[in-house]
Amino acid sequence: MSIQSSALGYPRVGAKREVKKASEAYWAGKISAEELQKVAKEQRLVRWQTLRDQGIDVIPSGDFTLYDHVLDFNYTFNIIPKRFAEAKLSDLDRYFAMGRGHQKDGVDLEAQEMQKWFDSNYHYIKSEVSSHTEFRLNDTKPVDEYLEAKEAGIETRPVLVGPITALLLGKAGRDEANRASFEPISLLDKLVPVYGELLKKLQAAGATEVQIDEPSLVMDSTANLAQQYQATFEALAKAAPGLKITLATYFGRLDKNVEFVAKLPVSALHVDLDRAPEQLDQVLAAVKPTQLKLSLGLVSGRNIWKNDLAASLATAKKAIEALGQDRVVVATSSSLLHTPVTLANESRLSADVKDWFSFATEKAAEVATLAKALSGADVQAALDANKQSIEARRAFEQNSDASVRDRLSKVTPDMYNRKSPFPERKAAQDKVYDLPTFPTTTIGSFPQTKEIRLARSKNTKGELSTEEYEKFLENEIKSAVDFQEAIDIDILVHGEPERNDMSQYFGEQLQGFVFTENAWVQSYGSRYVRPPIIVSDVSRPHPMTVRWSSYAQSLTKRPMKGMLTGPVTILNWSFPRADVSKEVQCKQLALALRDEVCDLAKAGIFAIQVDEPAIREGLPLRQVDWNAYLTWAVDSFKLSTAGRLDADVISVEASKSDLKLLEVFHKHGYENLIGPGL
Repeated sequence: MSIQSSALGYPRVGAKREVKKASEAYWAGKISAEELQKVAKEQRLVRWQTLRDQGIDVIPSGDFTLYDHVLDFNYTFNIIPKRFAEAKLSDLDRYFAMGRGHQKDGVDLEAQEMQKWFDSNYHYIKSEVSSHTEFRLNDTKPVDEYLEAKEAGIETRPVLVGPITALLLGKAGRDEANRASFEPISLLDKLVPVYGELLKKLQAAGATEVQIDEPSLVMDSTANLAQQYQATFEALAKAAPGLKITLATYFGRLDKNVEFVAKLPVSALHVDLDRAPEQLDQVLAAVKPTQLKLSLGLVSGRNIWKNDLAASLATAKKAIEALGQDRVVVATSSSLLHTPVTLANESRLSADVKDWFSFATEKAAEVATLAKALSGADVQAALDANKQSIEARRAFEQNSDASVRDRLSKVTPDMYNRKSPFPERKAAQDKVYDLPTFPTTTIGSFPQTKEIRLARSKNTKGELSTEEYEKFLENEIKSAVDFQEAIDIDILVHGEPERNDMSQYFGEQLQGFVFTENAWVQSYGSRYVRPPIIVSDVSRPHPMTVRWSSYAQSLTKRPMKGMLTGPVTILNWSFPRADVSKEVQCKQLALALRDEVCDLAKAGIFAIQVDEPAIREGLPLRQVDWNAYLTWAVDSFKLSTAGRLDADVISVEASKSDLKLLEVFHKHGYENLIGPGL
């Protein structure tokens, strides 16, 4: 019997960012809604055909979106806040307004809140739910796209956000009288019947299976929801008995939740064995007495490295031995949404480095190869080529830079701490700076204007010489300094016109990183980024920011801040290595930044800001894992700064929280300075 291959999802942007470009053209009024939908339909077909051509058996549909799949869910089930529902907009414009706001033709709507999708770098639109929400099928997008694929001769498995995860990710709407205590999950019993209606429509359209994503099952918060999960899936199974349900979990381990999950009335359970390979034995033990199929998430949907096919085959064979060949499926660990589309568009990577990588299209082929190998097909040539690639990468990684590893091994506890306590530092700083009681500053980056982006692009293409480009940047910095002096800012910044991205800018100047041309990954909506890739030990060959900070300081007598991105943020906004821990990579980054801090201080830059917006984003999904992460994350920050500074001032974004965050610092006895962003 053949083992099936499955992909949980695929990037939406298009190999040449066709969807992004069309969406932005529509928002700018350059193309019509019909033209946008035409591009969307073309790209959906390309996605299905690509997965089919790579050998995927179970192809997803319904995971494509023009903005966000959670927003699609909200629109489908009529979770539309009153301010949007009452606005005089077309259906398409109403949908986009919920995600990005709308300020046009007398309509002024603020977008809904955006939040990180679990611990990924993707952002979803947070639903606003209230006791007044009336669930109904406002749209049939999953059915329409299933039929669209079927018409093209491609059978698919529709993908839906699970009802419990959808509500857990929501928040109380503005029209909810009891916003402080209202919990969206309290409306589960009202949502489930409508969800069942959608499943009935999919069944009537000819669908034989459906993928319901419940990634919340890898969170602590769902441990007490066993009864809700049981009742929900009993109702859904009853609503559409002809649909086989694959319950998809990803981004972490089920832990004890597997005990009730294995008893749910579904046909298959998907688990992430990339992010949580240690859960396999527990899952096999729970699933074995049941009739469930087990979908093995073997090929990573989160990184860009080639899969070690030999290791994955060993894992799959272990599952087959426990369950039988007829109960095992091989799959991506999660949707491939979090990876670039294809390596085919990368022409500047060296052949050796490129051979280490696997993007979404290539990952689909890896899944198919695993399925074929397990089914007895002759794929030895592919397995041999994969083995050669894995061995070459490991040989490079093991011999990349012994001096960096040696330096890290010699880090001592005193390197994490300052030489003097805060009160002494504060007194010394007051003598030097003579600042007012409530000094003012800005967090850093000034707007990246069209002129700045154009100049950078011309310099990259060779149309603007380095000398001309640097003169342009000097003028931009002078304008930023003059403006701040004119409005009487106390501690200035240089505006960062030279930086393309707060993470990429540093990665481009550090050893150990490589960069791509077209490896775009969705951050939110039409915002796509090209994350740096860490391929080896990280070091700093030369100063990165001293030149521009020193120039800015030469323009003013007021103190100028040096601006650095912290090690945790650089790491979390990059594709990390797979062969060493994140802790090791982060501390290597910290040592490189430590050198930069020292050079800035030697150059006369005595106020230095280190940005760590991603330190919270990297927090593990389960609380039991928090302490280990926070220990090395905080140590990395301290290691990068304690050569010259530690957190004398913590700047926090406070304008959207009614300053409530300040109470936290007060409660925990924080005694250093704080700068609330207003």
